[in-house]
Amino acid sequence: VQLVESGGGLVQPGGSLRLSCAASGFIFSSTSMHWLRQAPGKGLEWVSTISTGAGDTTYVDSVKGRFTISRDNAKNTLYLQMNSLKPEDTAKYYCAKTGWSRNRNYWGQGTQVTVSS
Repeated sequence: VQLVESGGGLVQPGGSLRLSCAASGFIFSSTSMHWLRQAPGKGLEWVSTISTGAGDTTYVDSVKGRFTISRDNAKNTLYLQMNSLKPEDTAKYYCAKTGWSRNRNYWGQGTQVTVSS
């Protein structure tokens, strides 16, 4: 399993970023995918999940209406569009495949998102 996140950076409050995750080493189209995040000094937090065919998406309450998860099964790529970013969204963001809670190898190395003026 290889998951490589990109797209993080420094953005002002109210700004937007789009994270991408390139997946390989497993059948991407056959598994639900997830975004997780870890803020400085805090534990890992689940952010969002998308089903195999992208028909079902779920979000943690704190990002509902601001973040959108999507996937392109033809490109083996997962996305997270983040709008109206807040300082409390500052964290390292990880993409993960189902089973991530039991296996650290099912997450990527993460991409840092910093929201600050």
